[in-house]
Amino acid sequence: MGYLVEREIVHPDVIRKKMYIKVPDALPRAIDPEDVRHLLSVIKKTREWAMILILLRTGMRIGELLDTRVSDINLRENRIEVYEASKNRVGRVVYLSDDARCALKVWLKKRDPQKENLFYGPGRNKTLSYEAARMMFHRYIDKVGLTHKGYTPHCLRHTFASELLNAGMRLECVQQLLGHSSIEMTRRYARLTDNTRKEECFRAMAIIESGGINGHYQCNH
Repeated sequence: MGYLVEREIVHPDVIRKKMYIKVPDALPRAIDPEDVRHLLSVIKKTREWAMILILLRTGMRIGELLDTRVSDINLRENRIEVYEASKNRVGRVVYLSDDARCALKVWLKKRDPQKENLFYGPGRNKTLSYEAARMMFHRYIDKVGLTHKGYTPHCLRHTFASELLNAGMRLECVQQLLGHSSIEMTRRYARLTDNTRKEECFRAMAIIESGGINGHYQCNH
């Protein structure tokens, strides 16, 4: 900047004042509902169907799912115990939807019962690697022609959160399910829930227009 002042390209007053540039917050990226349908339609393998559905319906981080042991699953109560989250080292419980539970039950019948981990790699590997899981996800993304959208496996977690908020779940509940230490982290997802805001606005306006707040003063032509 001093070089530009010396060349009289920039006025000296420019560097005397501090300038602050507000960088927009990076919002979580959810997968579009139509894209989710396309993605699920091409998954045929039992193991991969179970993996994708569990990530989509529980909001688990992919590292948490790969570390999950069969003993962490309680099918009677439709829940999975996450004993130590990969980011904040705090345990939590996530719950299985009906479709994720069905996919999991099919996989449990086919998997090697001698393996401790729910999902495992070939040979003696105890866990399936993150890279292998990531490549699997992107293989299906490529198959349905969605590569240009930049989806990652973590987008399944974002989709889970935004769909719960669109369905009317309270922010505090979503926070617990995601394992966020701060509700401000969860609040970022609230900025994605346009459907919920739209429905709330229309619901409130219907009450106002019907005279439910300040009496009857509908704007009839």
